[in-house]
Amino acid sequence: MITVGDLTEINKQFSNGKAINNGSLEFAISLARDSKDWTKQLAYVVRAILIDHVFEEGNKRTAAALVISLFEIHKLGYDPQKVDIVIVDILKKNINNINKIRRMIKNATR
Repeated sequence: MITVGDLTEINKQFSNGKAINNGSLEFAISLARDSKDWTKQLAYVVRAILIDHVFEEGNKRTAAALVISLFEIHKLGYDPQKVDIVIVDILKKNINNINKIRRMIKNATR
């Protein structure tokens, strides 16, 4: 399972790695640990990053990098443009429903 430290390192690729909403991120990770489904785990963390604006800067890029990383770990083909669209849609539409986020993420695979 992904840790706060892992996400901070991903964010440092795009920004300063400064978390401004650590509580939300830790809560999302604790919820994710309760699930055995990696897509549901991912949905919890992506929701926290995008909707709760966990990091000072680079939240969209961090979420996209996380999604892509997990697709690659699980050897799934994906469309990078679809990943970008999913990330922006979740943020713009303020989608909080974990199952909907999970379905959207799955739709970015090939």
